[in-house]
Amino acid sequence: MTELRLTEIADALPATVPFVGPEAQERARGQRFDARLGANENVFGPSPSAIRAMAETPLWMYGDPESHDLRRALARHLDTTPQHIMVGEGIDGLLGYLVRLFVGPGDSVVTSLGAYPTFNYHVAGFGGKVHAVPYVADQEDPETLFAKAREVDAKLVYLANPDNPMGSVHSGASLAEKLELLPERTLLVLDEAYIECAPAGSALPMPFDDPRVIRLRTFSKAYGLAGARVGYALGHPDLIEAFNKVRNHFGMNRAAQEGAQAALSDQTWLRSVLARIASSRLRIGKIARSCGLKPLPSATNFVAIDCGHDGAFAGRMLDHLLAQGVFVRMPMVAPQDRCIRVSCGKPSDLDLLAHALPMALRHAEMT
Repeated sequence: MTELRLTEIADALPATVPFVGPEAQERARGQRFDARLGANENVFGPSPSAIRAMAETPLWMYGDPESHDLRRALARHLDTTPQHIMVGEGIDGLLGYLVRLFVGPGDSVVTSLGAYPTFNYHVAGFGGKVHAVPYVADQEDPETLFAKAREVDAKLVYLANPDNPMGSVHSGASLAEKLELLPERTLLVLDEAYIECAPAGSALPMPFDDPRVIRLRTFSKAYGLAGARVGYALGHPDLIEAFNKVRNHFGMNRAAQEGAQAALSDQTWLRSVLARIASSRLRIGKIARSCGLKPLPSATNFVAIDCGHDGAFAGRMLDHLLAQGVFVRMPMVAPQDRCIRVSCGKPSDLDLLAHALPMALRHAEMT
């Protein structure tokens, strides 16, 4: 084949993505998983209204490039204006646009070691330099992040609240207080993917137009529309307008926009789902404790379970769970890799977990 004329940055990158999906793992093992508890999907599903709206959408038309109606609906829901909102292809897509806007070759960003990896993936794709700081007591630590940002003159700092993969959460008030430590020319990228699952008071209690912060939220988790890929950013209108310089204007398909609007309008369904998530978290904790393991407090739709040893031990447990048809994941960086991470599931899913987890623990102890 003729030599590919890739850019120097692209040529130096590995041909990988941050996650190996459960479908790829199923193909490799030649069998479907019996319990899909690793991708932090909402197994309880979206509102029936959202399903109907998507099914009835005339797909011969392109989606509205401005996501006008969805942005207006979000503005009403959040008591703000459409000018403070940008809709994109999930938080992952919005992170890509944001990095493209701010990061060029050699530019510094700061994140936590072992935090959500898609941010790092986009930064590498534009030649930026990632500076990672450790978690503190299983939480991303704003003070450590902001101090590193000052040291390296970071353009962006990534922080998830609640956190993935540990499920921990900072109060919004404490984050607002720590924000005073953010360097003047640094933008905080605040990933709030799980904010609907979190306790009251977890959201940042500051105006959406504060120029120091851009917030990223999604319909993938609590609203159950992960497959539709609908996320949105909340920020100062000047920053929101800048997305129009680089975004894929036809990236949001029409069915996804219609489904998200219908899901947003059905807050009764959302409350019922959040109750089921809370119940599932409790049962995952009971299953873990019955095996002598420690479930960590969670403000998300998953639970990190401390396996009590190191990453190699947790990895053996993970492998045995996968072999038993129970798909879960684990943090990839020590010391968080002592844990496995289990997404909330239906009672039947958790029955399978309750059966498989003790056997996985015995397997890890004997090997």
